[in-house]
Amino acid sequence: MAETDAPQTSGAVPEAGSSAGRVFLVVVDESPELKLAIRYACLRAKKTGGRVAMAHVTAPEDMQEWIGVSRLIKEESRQQAEALMQKMAAEVQKLSGAMPVLYFREGDRREEVMKLIDEEPSVSILVLGAATGPKGPGPLVQALTSKYVGKLRVPVTIVPGNLTADDIDHVA
Repeated sequence: MAETDAPQTSGAVPEAGSSAGRVFLVVVDESPELKLAIRYACLRAKKTGGRVAMAHVTAPEDMQEWIGVSRLIKEESRQQAEALMQKMAAEVQKLSGAMPVLYFREGDRREEVMKLIDEEPSVSILVLGAATGPKGPGPLVQALTSKYVGKLRVPVTIVPGNLTADDIDHVA
């Protein structure tokens, strides 16, 4: 539930309310709708003179009796997160013309996203991709648009997972 490291950034982040524009925060995971959320955030950032930030939250490993194994699993998980973030950062660079700000956290995804938004005054919009399957839009979308929505200090933009890239280009 604590941050694994200090947030890693790829450059200066504009102050909230500055003329530098909005910061669109996208939560990075392995879901298919991630690319749509990234595309939307990038296009909006580019059109508004803003910036994209990406957060990856790794679930904590709870294997205290196997500390060596736990460390290996944690390191492997961190490497996978870094590889995914690098891949998505390249996509953000291509779409928005700027490298994103990167955050790595460990803990409960909902709690860590809410803490990050509270700790980073530059974040002005949370962009989430919504799943289209029968289980609903996903646990983070469900939590942050229901009982936790009143605790957020920024608006949430939900990008439906059934949109095409052309659809997003049209609405962003």
